[in-house]
Amino acid sequence: MVSDAAATKAPIAKIADRVSGIFVPAVIGIAVVTTLIWLLAGQTWAFALARGISVLVISCPCALGLATPVAIMVGNGLGAKNGILFKTAVSLEQAGSVDIVALDKTGTITKGEPHVTDILPADGMTETELLTLAASLESMSEHPLARAVLACARDKSIQIMPVRDFKALPGNGLTANIEKDTLTGGSYAYISSLLSLIPERLKASVDQLAQDGKTLLCFACNGAYIGTIAVADVLKEDSPAAIRALQNLGIRVVMLTGDNERTAKAIGRQAGVDEVVAGVLPDGKEAVIRRLQKSGRVAMVGDGINDAPALTRADIGIAIGAGTDVAIDAADIVLMKSSLQDVPAAIRLSRATLRNIHQNLFWAFFYNVIGIPLAAGLWYPIFGIKLNPMFGAAAMSLSSFCVVTNALRLNLFNLHNADKDKPLKKRHQEENKTMEKTLKIEGMMCPHCEATVKKALEAIDGVTAAEVSHTAGTAVVTLAKDIDNAVLAKAVEDKDYKVLNVA
Repeated sequence: MVSDAAATKAPIAKIADRVSGIFVPAVIGIAVVTTLIWLLAGQTWAFALARGISVLVISCPCALGLATPVAIMVGNGLGAKNGILFKTAVSLEQAGSVDIVALDKTGTITKGEPHVTDILPADGMTETELLTLAASLESMSEHPLARAVLACARDKSIQIMPVRDFKALPGNGLTANIEKDTLTGGSYAYISSLLSLIPERLKASVDQLAQDGKTLLCFACNGAYIGTIAVADVLKEDSPAAIRALQNLGIRVVMLTGDNERTAKAIGRQAGVDEVVAGVLPDGKEAVIRRLQKSGRVAMVGDGINDAPALTRADIGIAIGAGTDVAIDAADIVLMKSSLQDVPAAIRLSRATLRNIHQNLFWAFFYNVIGIPLAAGLWYPIFGIKLNPMFGAAAMSLSSFCVVTNALRLNLFNLHNADKDKPLKKRHQEENKTMEKTLKIEGMMCPHCEATVKKALEAIDGVTAAEVSHTAGTAVVTLAKDIDNAVLAKAVEDKDYKVLNVA
């Protein structure tokens, strides 16, 4: 992959190629004209020819041709050494100019597997006793939350007790007999419906845990409440730091997840993201990326099959190396260490590589601006300075040496050093004055309904675009000016669809 990426051309390299295509015939022309001028000025043929040859040898466009590919090769190699694989030179060049990074939640910001975070035993019950009974009950379940409880029990070296008469209560919980006791476990709502003796002091703690987006597993023994275990998909240790680093680079961070809004916002608060988009399906993630692209260049970071459409749609797709093959295949950049810290590192490397390319191009042009007049003998009538063609050849080689050396200097760049992080200057100085509103619509059944609603909304003066989904039951409209909600609702309801709300 690194070899293939080094063989591709970045957009800025194509510019250098076009310049070289003009530069070579122009230099040949300058050399011919220089020779003729010195002959007409009365100089000998040897003198005039030496000036023309000097122009040709000093202005060889090697430095222009080397400026970009050498920097790209070094940048790709440095990324690979640090576990960041850029599939193409385009992705290496453009990663540094993203305005928005959209992050999948599960497996990207979080570890992707639930863990026990809190154990709240009732009065007269210890944490060990509660965890023993809970793990024994959950040992018969295949649910991911059950695996989290069992993992916690293993970590604490708790012995699982045998159970009998196990029953799963779909949508509610579990029940089984342990020795002479009947144990029931399930959601807070289910256990609350069975019991009326949950202590008030525990209710406050339970409410706070729910507010934090944690899943609550409540347990009762012989009809008496014995405690609650909170389970959550916890953040990766480096996620908050990585998100802060992205924000310090001037990038807006958006979290996308299929989870409910309360859980998503709780994780979003802990991670420190700028925006949370919850309850989105795979096609919904792709639609969100399209919406975000109206505000700037977007990078999508994900690891699962359901992230593949969004990874493909984004300007830069970044896949977590531990993710699925389809996500890795759909992405432009692969993070082999599966660390979110490598996202800002990839952006830093991209910006450093682009700076290096600009330095190389500047040196190549500056060298020719100084060297060609000297080789042509422009300063000979004034200062008596002329350039021997052999020294011109040496100077040409020195320019290529300087460009290659400057590119190799990239190897000293520290991708994970955030001390010099700063936002890029925005490409558009004017603020984006467009607005968006989302209509919740009832009654859309098929793509034909989508087309009807889309046409009705886009017919309104001031609506620049409408993204309609019959599966989600929504229409997201982009407005060039403020439009009253009633006007938007009326346009849809005139087509016999019901608008539930406009936000």
